[in-house]
Parts: sequence; C-alpha cells; structure tokens
Amino acid sequence: MAFSSVKSALLVALLATTGEAAACPSKSAVAPLFEYEKVQLTDQTIAKLGRTQSALFGFGHNTTNTTHSGSCKVFPGDHQWPSHASWSALSHALDGALIENVPLAASCYKSWPQYDSEKCKEITEQWTDSHIHAADPASVMWPLFEGRSCLPTTNSSSSCSLGGYSVYSVNVSNVEQIQLAVNFARNSNIRLAIKNTGHDFNGKSSGAGALGIWTHNLKNIEYFEHYSGSDYQGPAVKLGAGVQAAEVYEHAQKLGYTAVGGEGKTVGVAGGYVLGGGHSPMSSLYGLAADQVLALEVVLSNGRFVTVTKTNHPDLFWALRGGGGGTFGIVTSIISRVYPKIGTTVSTFNFSTGKNVSTETFWAGVRSYLSHFPAHADAGTYAYFWVMSTGEDAYTFLMNPFFAVNHTLSEFNTLVKPWYKELHSLGIKIQPNSTYYDNFYDAWNSGFPLETVASSTMMTGSRLFPRSNWEDAELLNRTFNALRSTVTAGFPLLAFNMKAELQKGLTPNSANPAFRQTLMHAISSTSWTETTSNTDIKAKMDHFTNDILGQWRAVSPDAGAYMSESDIQEPHFQQAFYGSNYQRLYQLKQKYDPGMLFYAPTGVGSEEWVVRSLDGLPDQNGRLCRR
Repeated sequence: MAFSSVKSALLVALLATTGEAAACPSKSAVAPLFEYEKVQLTDQTIAKLGRTQSALFGFGHNTTNTTHSGSCKVFPGDHQWPSHASWSALSHALDGALIENVPLAASCYKSWPQYDSEKCKEITEQWTDSHIHAADPASVMWPLFEGRSCLPTTNSSSSCSLGGYSVYSVNVSNVEQIQLAVNFARNSNIRLAIKNTGHDFNGKSSGAGALGIWTHNLKNIEYFEHYSGSDYQGPAVKLGAGVQAAEVYEHAQKLGYTAVGGEGKTVGVAGGYVLGGGHSPMSSLYGLAADQVLALEVVLSNGRFVTVTKTNHPDLFWALRGGGGGTFGIVTSIISRVYPKIGTTVSTFNFSTGKNVSTETFWAGVRSYLSHFPAHADAGTYAYFWVMSTGEDAYTFLMNPFFAVNHTLSEFNTLVKPWYKELHSLGIKIQPNSTYYDNFYDAWNSGFPLETVASSTMMTGSRLFPRSNWEDAELLNRTFNALRSTVTAGFPLLAFNMKAELQKGLTPNSANPAFRQTLMHAISSTSWTETTSNTDIKAKMDHFTNDILGQWRAVSPDAGAYMSESDIQEPHFQQAFYGSNYQRLYQLKQKYDPGMLFYAPTGVGSEEWVVRSLDGLPDQNGRLCRR
C-alpha cells in the first residue's frame, strides 16, 4: 500500500472514531475519568484500518513469550527497524505528538543543527536544575546511566550522540496515544521507555533505540472531599501521571488537605515514585505513598486500558503499588487518600570538628544521635541529615532539616531535649534554627531546597537499616562503626531517620518489606573526575558496591534498599529491592507482560536481559538483548 493510502486510512479511521472512543471509555469504578482518559483506542478503530496499519497498531494478547535467548529488540539500522512510512503513520495517528529527540545539550555541538553558543551557555548554567530535565521528553536526571553521550561542553567540536536517549518520544495528551505507542512498540519489537520526570537514580527512563512515552504533561488534579471506594470513605485526590510534588502540595495548600508525596520538588508523584513505594516526609506518620493509593488507571502491555482497584484486577493492585515503575503498565492517573491540614516544626543546625570538638567527640555526638532514632521515628518525625569528611581528620554533621510533622515548637523541643542534653554534656554546642508552620506545604517548601541533579561523575547506593539493629546493643555499635568507616574512607553519608510501617486498616501492597522495618534510609556515593577512564570508573563503582556498601549489607543482611535511590550494581537486587515479594511479582510479570515490553534496569524480570553498553558501564546506551 502506498504511503498516501496509509496516511488516508489512518486519518479517516482515527478521526471517525474519536467520538466513539470518548463515548465508550473504559469505565472507572471509583471516580470519573479525566477527559484525556476518555479518549481511547478501540477495537472498532482497529477494525477500520487496513492490514498494514492493523499490524502496526493492533492490540496484543498475553501469550507465552517467544523471544529466544540472545535475540535483541530491534535497533536503528537493523533491516527490521520500522520504515519511514511506519513512523510517519505513527506520527499521524498520534496527531503530531511524536517527537524526534535531540539531546538537551546538542546546542553545544557544531555537529548538530541545533548548535547555538548562547543556548549552550544557558543549558550549561541550568544543567543541575531538575526542572529542565523534567521538561525535556528524553533527558534524565542522571546522565551517567544514559551513557554520558551529550554533556554540556565548551569544546564545540567534540562529540555528541543520541546515545541512550530514546529515539522518539510521544508527548502524551490522551490515553489513545499511549495505547497506539504501546501497540506500535510491541508489534515492531522495539524497545519502549517510559518517562515522567526522569528522577530515578538508575536511568530507568532512558534506552538506546527506544520509543519513549512521556507522561509529564498529564497535569490534572481533582480533589474529592467525600470519596467512596470499596473499603474507604473520606477525602481523596486524583492525580494525573505528570503531576509533580510541588504541584500537588500547592493544590493541597489551597484546598486544606495534606498529601503524602516526595521530598523532592520536581518528583512525579504518580509515576515511578509511587510505583516504587515512595518514602515521604509524612512516612513516619502515614506510611509510604504507595500505601495511600486507592485506584489506578493503567495501559497494559497488550494496549488495553483498565481500572485497577482492590476489587478490579486485585493482583495488579498489589503489584503496581510498590513493585517498580515501568514494569507492569503505564499509569495515567492514581487516586490516593489524603489527610487533614497538619502543622510541622522545621529545624536546622550543624556541628563540626574543631578547636573544641575533637574527632572522637564528634563521632560520640553522631553515635548519640543514632540512639534516639526509635523515639524520633515513633513520634512521627522525619529527619534528613548529612555526615561528611571536610578534610584530614575533619568532619561535619548537617541537620537539613529535622522535619517534625504534627509537632508544635514546644513539642519538638521536648522530643529532642534528651539528645541535645547529651550533645551539651559532650561539649558540642549547637544553635538550632527552628520554626513552626501551621501547614505541611509551607514547612516543606522552607525545609527542602531544590535538588541538585545531573552529575555524570558520581554514583549512589543505599540501604534500609532495620529497627532490629537498634534492639541489639552490639549490632547498633557495628552499624555505627560501618557508617563511620564509610565517612572516614571519604564517602559521604546522606540519611533519613524515618519509619514506613503499613498503617492499620490499609491494604497490603508489594512495597519492599524492608521498608516496614526500617529506621534509617541511608545513601552514599562514589565519584571521579571528568577525565577518569571508563575502566577506572568501573573499578571505582565495583569498589563502592562491594567494599563500601558491602559493610552496610554485612550489618543488615536480611534488610534491603530503596530501588529508586539505589546502586544499579546491587548484588541480588531481587532480594534487596523486593524481598519476599519477588517471586509473586515475577509470576505477575509473566502473566501481564510475557513479552517483556516493559523493561527497566533492576526491574522485575530484568535479570533475563542485558544492555550491551558501548562504554562497558551499567548504562542504557546499547542494544537490549535476551541473555
């Protein structure tokens, strides 16, 4: 069939069924669909297409996967790669929403038509600001795991390639577009990447040779003062997949409710954040963000659009809430329970080694703090702190901030008085800057600065340290010694004192069981210079994974780590990120996505695949192939 016939058939069929799709949407059992969710691809639409178009856009079936060992997703340059006519057909079907991706920093390179020295300067200045990466259809917050293929530079003659960024992205404005893209990728056997904001530490939103689905602009928010579901009656909020933390918090402030969302301002709440569990400044009081979810609207790997609740697809309801983003489907919205307006005290302070504080005194102060973790978390608070080396035998502690939800200033001072008294007895003087806010939003906005992102010379790793480490004096000492050893070896400690227990009456989900026992979510990182060779970078990564974080695993062998802020090389990631839930999640992966359309590094089932990275590092710049 000639290209003009393809174009005509698609336009006639899709335009003729626009009203039909809106009139016969997948019914939501719990709340009205957003307008963009009412525009859906239907069997009637597919039936009106010719054979060639049906082969591109037809729905799939959840049958046994036929991909063989060693075979790869189709890659640009392969003879099976979709033709120009096929991509044009997709573009027309998407009503112009298909974007041919260009690296964000391409303006810095003369080899790209987008070269513009002034634009390059602007991008370079903003490179560590998460807003510009979230607002780009392909860019991710951590370019190391894309493949560092096009970084800002002052050498305009150097090399820039698309690398691990998706080749095309769909700027989604309705469900039909997601369905068309999912069906096209599955039927063409090309890689699919899903991007909301690109916050994941391991680059899950990238993928060389991929078609990207970009949900960032699905910004609808609707508040239900009297929501009624199968087992919950009360206030709730429905969030489009692209809503970010600052946006829902601002909405909550205006309407007088409190939502459980991320600490970071630009994190996409209804994306990989909530799907991976989602710890929050509210977690010690209300649990994980995933615990709050009452319903989800989802496009599955077969292209079908479904409502997922406790009673409708209950197995998916369990899996989606904590089992990982980009794994079981593409979420277009969630409904979450919310809470009344709540006051919070925010406090910051620091202490360091110096003339009056010896190294041993400093570490005694840190050890004193650890002993108060159970009491502080059980009081519903959330603390974000740093311990780091500042020179030879010199260290600093930064409380930035202590976030005391549901505490007046007086109640906060009473809570921390025992610890402050111990610091005083050690001769450590602190000057806390503490302020009470009568609402969560103002406290959060003042307490947490905009996150710095996009370093290509560092790698992070994390651990969820369990309460049991505080219930055994010898084990607590070993835990402290492991943390001290990390910092004295030159690796920073960024940590959260928090808990994330499943609250009474809430429906169990697939969030990492280690979260339910944790009292500290700790993060560290390793780094190198821009001139370090790939071989030496890999050696540094391995040392960090095996030796530095190995000390943390040794004192918490049955615990785990938070998958969204983790070491991509985490040994036995199935246990570390999913714990006892992994086998059930794997079985559900085979049921709902047997062809592994939804691949994500360290995701469920990812152990059966490998990215043939061009630089030998664990990034997404290479073919995705069966092992």
